[in-house]
Amino acid sequence: MQAPEPALTHQQQFHERWDFLHDPHVRTLAWLLDAPDLLDHAASAWQGRIASLGPADAETLGWLAALDREPQQLHAYLALQPFTRLGRYAEKLMAYYLEHNKLLYAHGVQIRNDRKETIGEFDFLLHGEQGLVHWEFATKLYLLESGGHGHHADYFVGPNLADTLGAKVRKMMDRQLTLHLHPAAQAQLARPVFAAQALVKGWLFYQGETPAPVLPQGVASAHCRGFWRALSKAAFLPGEHYAILPRLSWLAPARAAPDEVVGKKELLEALAVHFAQSPAPVLVALMALHGDCLLETDRGFIVPDDWRERAARRATG
Repeated sequence: MQAPEPALTHQQQFHERWDFLHDPHVRTLAWLLDAPDLLDHAASAWQGRIASLGPADAETLGWLAALDREPQQLHAYLALQPFTRLGRYAEKLMAYYLEHNKLLYAHGVQIRNDRKETIGEFDFLLHGEQGLVHWEFATKLYLLESGGHGHHADYFVGPNLADTLGAKVRKMMDRQLTLHLHPAAQAQLARPVFAAQALVKGWLFYQGETPAPVLPQGVASAHCRGFWRALSKAAFLPGEHYAILPRLSWLAPARAAPDEVVGKKELLEALAVHFAQSPAPVLVALMALHGDCLLETDRGFIVPDDWRERAARRATG
């Protein structure tokens, strides 16, 4: 009996579906619309409060192809600045899509109390048949601290140790998705909110190598995943071609011209220079030749050698 073909990686699936797109922002938008959700909408823990876009249809594919040919309007809409945060960038891309499809009622609506203090913000308010639908939107990347704790959400830590997957999900479920119940929100909105859901995209990274499908509790089985390694292990990375990804390129699998990638020696030199100046982890894409360009085959964070110890304190603190 012939062994079954191994499942395609997320990168392979993305390149097969979207390789015709060249503009980096259109490629990121395609990823946001078509990538697997990070949270499992069927998990009982979320009580039906996970939004999902589903796979992109033929109409969306055609719209993205046209946008890729003439992306100037999208670029102007994004109004990118050197300090643009990844989450803000992803929100603007999603807002552009929702506006195009006439789904968006409002974006970034701040709610203030009688003393003009901000008590919360609606990421997206969408038109719904019974009123407004609140979508809380997040794009996140977390590394499993891997200290023998299994795959509990509190041990998936942000690369810069700012938060954890568990803390982020609790904040969304317990605070952000209940904003519409606050009297100030009900008084400020012209239409009632009848449903509130979280739309979460992202990547989870596991120590050493990108694993076969794993299933942390409440996380979608097809979630995007990669690896992380300490700087002292970077010399043992597989492959020959690498791209160091800037922050706004952290979402969609990378595509690069030959002069945009480096070899192992150049990568290690660049990492040494970076970590001499900053402890911030670096996201590296492993690249392979594909015609006249190179496409991402795997990705992982390179972190300082003491990152795991600091992450453990963050997870348990």
